[in-house]
Amino acid sequence: MLLLALGMILAAAELFTNAIEWLGDKLNLSHGVVGSILASVGTALPETMIPIIAFIAAAKAADPHAGQDIGIGAVIGAPFMLGTLAMAVTGIACWAYARMGLRDAELRPNIQVAKRDLRYFLIVFPLALLASLLPQAAKPVVGVVLIGLYLAYVWQTIKAENGADDGGDHDALKPLIFAPGRTDGPGWFILSTQLVASLSLLIGGAHLFVVHVTHVASFFGVPPLILALVLAPIATELPEKFNSVVWIRARKDTLALGNITGAMVFQSSIPPAFGLFMSPWTLSRPPVVSSVLAIASTLLIVWSIHRHNALKLRFLLAGGGFYVAFIVAVIFFLR
Repeated sequence: MLLLALGMILAAAELFTNAIEWLGDKLNLSHGVVGSILASVGTALPETMIPIIAFIAAAKAADPHAGQDIGIGAVIGAPFMLGTLAMAVTGIACWAYARMGLRDAELRPNIQVAKRDLRYFLIVFPLALLASLLPQAAKPVVGVVLIGLYLAYVWQTIKAENGADDGGDHDALKPLIFAPGRTDGPGWFILSTQLVASLSLLIGGAHLFVVHVTHVASFFGVPPLILALVLAPIATELPEKFNSVVWIRARKDTLALGNITGAMVFQSSIPPAFGLFMSPWTLSRPPVVSSVLAIASTLLIVWSIHRHNALKLRFLLAGGGFYVAFIVAVIFFLR
């Protein structure tokens, strides 16, 4: 069943990337807007429901702690996974495709898009973490601030990317998979149909993956917080970042990276805002350690961009090291 789920996710990624590129083309949006906002939010929204549902269930439960742990773990786990493992997977994909002769080994995203996304992440995520130290009455105020910062990010991204040149990539779009014979571009109905179908397949595949990974974790006695912090983001968020792997193969690096960095901004602002509204938002050691590692990985990438004015592959691959460091810490120190 895990193989079936993975197959569904991979097929959905092909459909989604193809549809979202055409949507951006029809709306005359740059790759920065398409990757950082449309693609990242489109795939992140289903996962946002996991912590919300967990917080609601905790509020109704006799013992709310397990539900709160799952909610907080899911909220913190998504930015952690995106800033470490997803970056590493993107780097590995670029390296592997280069070895196969399908592209060169240098990533060439729009550096300004990457800087803007990562700068916002380094503002909103630490703010969400520090809010755990505040009195309970002040936490919802920070939630409102986080939502405001995300809206400011969306506005700045659209404003900065308005009229941006993507190097003619829009003229080289593959035909819409649901309308292969249309050389003049798809209509809105067939485009919407493919977009909805791809998201439905993506959600279905991710849900199937979650169910079976959860069963495995339960069998081995993994605590709810660790399950939500480590396994849930792998099962729900990482498979959907196969969109980036598809775009890396097509040499659309701004879309590939923006799909991750845009999701980092969304996942470190909107879900934490719900956590601040709906839970005590107290962080134990595992979420704090994973957050510090995610921030460290991001700082390393930002430093490399400022140092080289480019995105070097080795700094993306380093994200995998931060992820492994957390897994080791969980096994030996944090359980």
